[in-house]
Amino acid sequence: MTIDDLDLAFEDRADKGRHRRGYRERAAGNGQKKKKRKGGGGKTAVAFVMAFVLLGALGAGAWYGFDRIQGYFTTPDYDGTGTAEKVNVEVKQAQTATDIANTLVKVDVVKSAKAFVEAADADSRSKNIQPGVYGLNKQMSAKAALAVLVDPKKKIVNGVTVPEGLTMLSTFKRLSEQTKIPVKDFQAAAKNVDSFDIPDFWFKRDDKKPVVKSLEGFLFPDTYELPPKPTAKQVLDIMVDRFLTVAGEMKFTDNVEKDRGISPYEALIVASLAQAEAGNKDDLGKIARVAYNRVYVKDMPLQFDVTLNYGLEIAGKKTKASKDMDGDDYADASNKYNSHYYKGLTPTPIDNPGKEALEGAMNPPAGPWLFFVAIDKEGHSAFAETDAQHEANKVKAREAGIIN
Repeated sequence: MTIDDLDLAFEDRADKGRHRRGYRERAAGNGQKKKKRKGGGGKTAVAFVMAFVLLGALGAGAWYGFDRIQGYFTTPDYDGTGTAEKVNVEVKQAQTATDIANTLVKVDVVKSAKAFVEAADADSRSKNIQPGVYGLNKQMSAKAALAVLVDPKKKIVNGVTVPEGLTMLSTFKRLSEQTKIPVKDFQAAAKNVDSFDIPDFWFKRDDKKPVVKSLEGFLFPDTYELPPKPTAKQVLDIMVDRFLTVAGEMKFTDNVEKDRGISPYEALIVASLAQAEAGNKDDLGKIARVAYNRVYVKDMPLQFDVTLNYGLEIAGKKTKASKDMDGDDYADASNKYNSHYYKGLTPTPIDNPGKEALEGAMNPPAGPWLFFVAIDKEGHSAFAETDAQHEANKVKAREAGIIN
């Protein structure tokens, strides 16, 4: 509707009003008092005012709608390489572009997650972003931020490597050597097991043994990129998180509950036993099977020397080679990890097993074995079901110079 249209409409109404008033005026002329007409010119002025108000409202609404529509179709993004203010951002293992984008938005590196995801979708290199810590500027364009993350040279290198099979104390010593964080700091952080994000079901046992909470077994052996100047708790959090991620990807808990009929914690203990005893990765599953057969099938003591040594280590005592152990060691009831004396699995894992040991405990090969002994310098073991078979294998081990 135009201003002219509005004027015509008001004039039309005014004319109709005058016709009605004319009738009344003529009636007044026939002996009634004539009334004075008011406001004829005011109606036109009101029309103009209302027209301008209406047009202003329409214009504002159109601009607001355009602005909203434009914002909907335009992805919010910063321009350029950002400000001088820097922030360190950690990219974790197995994170998606959306996960990374949300982290970047949170610390104001990029303006919107959508902008970063779109930039990542347009660049095939985004599929190979490596876990680690990166230094980025605040308020970067999504494309500029992505360019930093796809360049491995831009990672802040602060790596540590922890091999399979180290006990928790040995792990702390290795971490301390590489990070310069005191061992006592790691020990203090590890005492409060409930401060770590380990689900409660991990500390449940179906074998009627008491639950002893410990980080032993949950410090996954791997190479890690650490944030700059990390605390002991941060380092241990990263390792525990890695364990939970790997176990989740393997469906470890579901598989051991379904196929082994035991709790995940018991299977983790078995994985640690196999990791400690196996001299070769090919034997990890078979040694796990021996442990299962002894504990759950035959109700025999494990009689693993490595468990006895673990008890000595956590008590601050000197460990022993198997050839130096005697009857007194095997009869020591004060050592709760003495699997020569106590039947069943140990109170906790005895080291931190790697993925292959976890796989061996989750899906061990079928076999009736109850004994094993290393028979070559490569660490391969021979397995047996009977004492006689085991003694024959020990002869082979002596001939190879493996045992006395």
